[in-house]
Parts: sequence; C-alpha cells; structure tokens
Amino acid sequence: MAGHSKWHNIRIKKEKMDKARGRLFSKLTREIIVAAREGGGNPETNVRLRSAIDRARDAGMPNENIQRAIARGTGAVTGEHYEEVTYEGYGPGGVAILVRAATDNRNRTAAEVRAVFHRHEGSMAEAGAVAWMFDLKGVIQVERSAVSEDELMLQALEAGAEDVRTEGDTYLVLTAPEDLARVRDALAKAGIPVASAELQQVPKTTVPVAGSEAERVLRLLEALEELDDVQQVYANFDIPDEILQRVG
Repeated sequence: MAGHSKWHNIRIKKEKMDKARGRLFSKLTREIIVAAREGGGNPETNVRLRSAIDRARDAGMPNENIQRAIARGTGAVTGEHYEEVTYEGYGPGGVAILVRAATDNRNRTAAEVRAVFHRHEGSMAEAGAVAWMFDLKGVIQVERSAVSEDELMLQALEAGAEDVRTEGDTYLVLTAPEDLARVRDALAKAGIPVASAELQQVPKTTVPVAGSEAERVLRLLEALEELDDVQQVYANFDIPDEILQRVG
C-alpha cells in the first residue's frame, strides 16, 4: 500500500511535462510571491520561501524569474495580487482532502474547486472540518539506492529530524517546518543526495481505499491539481501501488 507521497512523486514527473506549457512555472511563481509577501523576501529567515525557491530551482526556473517573483511578493515590483485560500472536502471513501490555492479572484477559484468536487463524487466541507487531520511538516525525500537506512537515520536524527520512514523506493525524512532547511543542508553536507525537500501537510492517519473507489479518488485529486489557481492538494488516502501507477 502507498500514500500521498508516492502519488506526489508521480505528479512531479508529470509536472516536468507541464513546463513546456508554462503551467509549472506559473504555479511556482505564485507560491514564491505569496511566501515572500507573508514572510518577507529573505529565504534564510522565511522557511516557506526557501522551500518554494528550492522547488523552483529543481524545476529549472531561471534565477531572474525567481528574483522577480520575490520582488513582486515584497512589493518592490508591481504585479497581480495573489492571496492564499484553503478549501477542505471529502472524496470517495471518506478520504479527507486539503486544497491550497493562490488566486486573484476568490469567487472564481471557489466555484472551480466546488465544481471539480461535485463532478468527481466528492463534497466540499466547512473550514476546519479536515484540517485537523494533517500536520505541517518538512518532508525530505532520499532515494533508497543512495544510502543505507541506518546511515540516513543516523545523519537525519543527529541533524534534528523527527522521523525517517520508508515508502517504496524512497526514504521520507520528516522535520518540524523550521528545521527543514537545516536538516536538508546537513544531509547534503554528509554526502547524502536529496531528491526533494519541501513543506507538506502530512496526514496523521490514513484511510485505505482500493479498486474503483481508489481510482475515483485519484481522478478527483488529478482534476483539482489541474486547476490553474490550485497550488497543492493533500489527502489522507492509502492506495495500492498498482493503482497509483496506472492512474498517475
């Protein structure tokens, strides 16, 4: 069985194809703008901004684009004003879903998100209905082929990580949000290659779903992620690998 992290990896691979259409860069730009506006333009003191910049660099975004987005977020350069909004809901099988969006038109985005939930047999929920089921964590991914579990555990915990988990062919190193950059840098210094490092909403518990119900959940998540204003989608499902691969 596999959870949201494996689905996230599958979607990252798809995002590389989105680059040609500009969709990925657009989403990353919005994330940087919102992060800089809320926490300031210094990535050394703004954990969320540093995470967004790292994602942008991993995706190949030019540094001038990154700096321009930071300037827009801090107000040094004028441009569209994006605000962050969060939507909560349920998918087939009672799967809890958090949707994070950055929008310049709340009414439009809310209508689009609601329509997707309805079309894919889900339902919107009141604010706070499912948010309590998730914790904001730093999530560092390391390929299992790159290091032994014992060595990673030693280096990660020594650097201040909270936990190390194994999911498929990947290790997940979990940290407090404020410790993400420090732990990632410590792993890199120890010669351990980091596949990705970002802030994520991690479910406290998961809901097992399988068969056609699992496929419907993934179709719902995919449709939400395709919306231009949606930045990230989190869910607490536990779905068999073969379905993740087939639908992803």
